[in-house]
Amino acid sequence: MSNTYKSAGVDKEEGYKTVDKIKKAVGETHNSNVLNHLGSFGAFYEIGGYKNPVLVSGTDGVGTKLKVALDSKRYDSIGVDCFAMCANDILCHGAKPLFFLDYLACGKLDSEIAAEIVLGMVKACKDNNCALIGGETAEMPGMYQPGDYDVAGFCVGIVEKDQIIDGSKIKTGDKIIALPSSGFHSNGFSLVRKIFPNFEEEFEGKPLYETLLVPTRLYFKDIHSVIEEVEVSGIAHITGGGLYENIPRIIGDGLCASIDASKIQIPSVMLELEKRGNIAREEMFGTFNMGVGMIVVVDPEHAEKVLHLLDDAYEIGEITEGAEKIDLKF
Repeated sequence: MSNTYKSAGVDKEEGYKTVDKIKKAVGETHNSNVLNHLGSFGAFYEIGGYKNPVLVSGTDGVGTKLKVALDSKRYDSIGVDCFAMCANDILCHGAKPLFFLDYLACGKLDSEIAAEIVLGMVKACKDNNCALIGGETAEMPGMYQPGDYDVAGFCVGIVEKDQIIDGSKIKTGDKIIALPSSGFHSNGFSLVRKIFPNFEEEFEGKPLYETLLVPTRLYFKDIHSVIEEVEVSGIAHITGGGLYENIPRIIGDGLCASIDASKIQIPSVMLELEKRGNIAREEMFGTFNMGVGMIVVVDPEHAEKVLHLLDDAYEIGEITEGAEKIDLKF
């Protein structure tokens, strides 16, 4: 019997099935700027309507949150997470997402699972006026075990050069406004899984995995509703490393983000994790978003308007002078 690619563990037919299951839905994310379709070696996207456009790109993955999804056999939210982690990053500079590409790797491809993951990306892209214009599915037996998947994405957005938000306008007295997260988002799951090994256990009346798999919140519509009305000095996406690592990324030398942690609305599942794992509060804030998915820094005169535009946002601090770029007061 002669050897074939399938005998080595790679089933091309399953890949074709995946494409068939997602092709129509992916096409629905395309607009007139997309000049070709799935199947080409590269994707074409035409830019128009900008005077001095700057492309802003971001790439990220879902991390070990995938283990929760795979073990619970719930795949629909993971694609949303992948898109959100990328799109929220470029949003920090005021960029609007133009197009998105994905990379899906596995040990043995199951077209049903792969399609469900990609269709989550499709939903997120459609909700954010972004085109899913390409991707790659890699079946790699030996590198991954059967049942294992890894997901990563790449997002390109656009912003006028004179409208780039980079934190350079942040000054003393500016207010720091928090936008709530939808949960853990896609960070810290190696620790989450260590403390919560049983995803089927009941938490607040439902299986724990339902709480853990709530997809990463997308902030595009909220942030742009603010940008269109007021000048924003800085935006930070609170991902791995929590407030401690992400807020200093936009704070200039000699300035400090002075934050009152008692004002932060910490989700109950994070408080349970902290208690059950005997984790120090500082460690929690240095690992998880602790209920703050994104922060916006604005001039004091704009703070009330921002809070009016964002129904669930609230003030957590202000910019002061200081050698340290963040001072989190517990």
